[in-house]
Amino acid sequence: MMTRILFALCAVFALSIPALSQEASSDGQDVTSPSQAVSVEPTARDEQIADRIVGILRSTGWYKFSRVEVKDGIVFLDGRTTNADHKRWARDLASQTQDVVAVVNRIQVVQEANWSFAPALGEIKSVGKRIVTSLPLIVLALIILPLTWWLSSLAARGIRRWLLSGIASPFLRDIVSRAIALPIFLIGLFVVLQVAGLTQIAVSVVGGAGVIGIVVGFAFRDIAENFLASLLLSIRRPFQSGDYIEVAGMAGSVRSMNTRSTVLLSPEGNHIQIPNAMIFKSTIVNYTSSANRRDTLVIGVGYDVSVARAQSLILEVIAGHEAVLNQPEPMILVDGLGSSTVNIKAYYWVNAKDFSVLKVKSALLRQVTKRLTEEGVSMPDDAREIIFPQGVPVLQLEGAAEKSALAIASQEFSEGAKQVAAAAAADDAMPEVEGNLLNEQSDVEQATADAVVTEEDGADLLSDKA
Repeated sequence: MMTRILFALCAVFALSIPALSQEASSDGQDVTSPSQAVSVEPTARDEQIADRIVGILRSTGWYKFSRVEVKDGIVFLDGRTTNADHKRWARDLASQTQDVVAVVNRIQVVQEANWSFAPALGEIKSVGKRIVTSLPLIVLALIILPLTWWLSSLAARGIRRWLLSGIASPFLRDIVSRAIALPIFLIGLFVVLQVAGLTQIAVSVVGGAGVIGIVVGFAFRDIAENFLASLLLSIRRPFQSGDYIEVAGMAGSVRSMNTRSTVLLSPEGNHIQIPNAMIFKSTIVNYTSSANRRDTLVIGVGYDVSVARAQSLILEVIAGHEAVLNQPEPMILVDGLGSSTVNIKAYYWVNAKDFSVLKVKSALLRQVTKRLTEEGVSMPDDAREIIFPQGVPVLQLEGAAEKSALAIASQEFSEGAKQVAAAAAADDAMPEVEGNLLNEQSDVEQATADAVVTEEDGADLLSDKA
């Protein structure tokens, strides 16, 4: 009897704690714990407690194969249900039943396939309600974001026109103006996020975007490197469109430059695309930056010739040519001693913008050779040693034979003089055959005008048009 009284006091103490409300179950019904103790009799027997709890559980329809066993006020619950809230509800019901001192809840929660579309329809309705509720924020975003984008574009154009007019590169002006105008758009974006209550989300997105930017930067390192190189080349401007340059072992006139590469037109008419990063790291030789260009030619004269006289003749020919500049003056210097010749090297300057360096050199070599030949200056080739193992037979001519040999020699000399005269006449007519000495690069550009270079799509960073 004393044991039963102690159990009853424990139950009363447990029932004195206020019950908490439970959330709604997934099927839409409210699941709550009993707000007060369930009375049976002043002193309830185990069988009565079990019958009372079983009856309540079965009346809910939430449980299958439910069985309740009570031993000395301890309730053992068995069965199955489809909801964890129902399991807790059964435990609370048993614990608040009269004369129950403890509950052992062995009810199993078994999830069953639900072929009802009611939850999906309910979720769709919930999403629709949230969209309707968010319509004012959506309208506000559709107004503020385009407005701030328009204002930032307007500010970029104004900055580019009025504040950055001193920057020569249009590409650099565009980059600087957009960087200055970007905060205007960011302010509008911050206002939209602040009104929508997504400021913390925006901070997280920006942080994640920074990490993603680092990853993308490593993945597209070459593209970023070429872009930065194009920006620096636009600032430094080591060459202009149409300049003839040599870089990375390639030579040609500059046709265009975009954010990835620079396109050259070679003298052979080929389009050469060189990455801007390679151009920025390489040595650039700009032949057009200065219109005047020095060239050389080498002439070998015999050792039996007066070198000073040969130098004077060569200087007279070179200085008198229309394509050779008077300042700086041409220099005719002895360059070295060969096996059979004294090598004379001529230095002269040509206006490479107007005249072709190759054509001028060809014309000078032809005219120098003609003048030295006319003046009797020998230009032998390299000496060769010829060995006759059996010796060279010598025949002596007598009488008429000697006269015949002299006649033959005289005839051969006359023929040689005629050939020299014919060669001199041909050299006089050669300028008409050779054509003009103007720069041939314009002819190459005209011949390749119809060529399509896909890499040239987009703005030319060398253009002076804003």
